[in-house]
Amino acid sequence: MHPVVRARVRALPGLPAATEPARSRASAEAVAVLHRAARPLLDELPQLTDRLVVLLQEQEPAYRSPGVDRDELWQEVHRSLRHNVGSLLRPKESRESARLCSWKIGAARAEQGLPLDALLHAFRLGGAVVWQGLVESATEQGPDDVHLLVHVAADVWNFVDEHCNLVSDAYRQVERQLTWRRENRHRLMTEALLDGTTRIADLPEVAAALELPEDGRYAVVEVSGGHRAAYGATEPPHVPGGMRVLWHTGADADHGIVLVGDGSLAELAEALKPPPGGRAGVSSVVDGLAAVGDARRLAATAVRCCSGDGDVVLLEEQLPAALVVTSPELGAALTERVLGPVLDLEPADREILLDTLTVWLESDGSAVRAGSRLFCHRNTVLNRLRRYEQLTGRSLGSPKDMVELSLALTARRLPRG
Repeated sequence: MHPVVRARVRALPGLPAATEPARSRASAEAVAVLHRAARPLLDELPQLTDRLVVLLQEQEPAYRSPGVDRDELWQEVHRSLRHNVGSLLRPKESRESARLCSWKIGAARAEQGLPLDALLHAFRLGGAVVWQGLVESATEQGPDDVHLLVHVAADVWNFVDEHCNLVSDAYRQVERQLTWRRENRHRLMTEALLDGTTRIADLPEVAAALELPEDGRYAVVEVSGGHRAAYGATEPPHVPGGMRVLWHTGADADHGIVLVGDGSLAELAEALKPPPGGRAGVSSVVDGLAAVGDARRLAATAVRCCSGDGDVVLLEEQLPAALVVTSPELGAALTERVLGPVLDLEPADREILLDTLTVWLESDGSAVRAGSRLFCHRNTVLNRLRRYEQLTGRSLGSPKDMVELSLALTARRLPRG
């Protein structure tokens, strides 16, 4: 028996408290007829069980499925009918054992995944089989007394209703626990993929459980800061067609494992809308679920390349910045070496010169375009560039110095830590 089921059965009183069922005002004569009719049914239980099993497999497809063992079904039906008939003869003595039997059946069938509707139908069919057996037995013993059974019909069907409710309660309680266990298992599997701790031998099981192909093109999205509850465990709106995203909510960041397929990461980055105060990073593409941990680390690097709240950074478009943020100490040293004299200027002069260098680089070294963006003459731009060269002793005509300047400006732009 599954531990969830076993724990629930042991937890009586996990089973709902018994209450006295509503009793019909049956006469002593009617109760006597009921008892006389019920006693022979105890000897006919195997035949009644056969009859009910046939009815179940004829009327309920769920009981014809390969997952339902016929011998186990026969034993289950036999136990249930024995408690049913026994409760008609000795209601007080049999009540708790009958309730426990129904509770176990409901819990076990929930574990097996049998539909609840099919299970409830089985109990009602069982009630009908017992009632039919009572009528047949009473008719055989004294045809003139059969009409008295009408006075105890309410008791028979109250028993069926009570046990249908018990079965439903047991089924739903175990179902909730199994659902929680399944969701927790999926959460742990997703967390292991993102951490890169999934064993290679476990990948087929993980892929099947999460409904993701073991082989495929994957990326990871990281969303940090802000009100990340806007993402939760669902896909963000307008995910590009053909992509699937499995979200995992963590303490410090949310991560989405993206099955990219033939889609474009640029489209994915465009579709992402970080929550207020948040930032998002998109890793480059990796091959297969086994590499999702690497993609998660790349996504974290992309987030560190964000210059402010609301930014979405696609790592493959910010590789120089990624190089800088992965080694902040070296970035700081490079900044001091390349921009040190500029950073020592008065704030106004410093910002003008830094802005000019940044815009000039973004304008592909065109003083005309840079001047247009800075609202000044090209000669002003050139004068500021010469001033930088004079302050630092570096040459803007040197490819090496240009690369170092670009990285230093990037390192200064990015937030520290």
